[in-house]
Amino acid sequence: MVAIHVTDRAGAKKSVEAKAGSTLMEILRDKDIDVEAICGGCCSCATCHIYVDPAWTAKLPARTSDEQEMLQESSHYKPETSRLSCQVRLTDALNGIDVTVAPSD
Repeated sequence: MVAIHVTDRAGAKKSVEAKAGSTLMEILRDKDIDVEAICGGCCSCATCHIYVDPAWTAKLPARTSDEQEMLQESSHYKPETSRLSCQVRLTDALNGIDVTVAPSD
């Protein structure tokens, strides 16, 4: 199992566990943690926008051009830490990852 530490939009901190192979968006959505995921994980909206703690960003794959484009359209985009949670597939290397759900646009 992969431990995920999440700060929701209200500032509350929660820890959840998930199976490796799931996307972060699936877990946040299923646990009802501020992620709408309107497109269902197709990388065609930014309703699953999160900020990844800088200590973890190097462990993630690079953003695709589609993800980058969606993020840059958000008024809450942070170049160093913004990700779409639908594009973050959980692996054992991400055990303990810290993320914060971005404000809604």
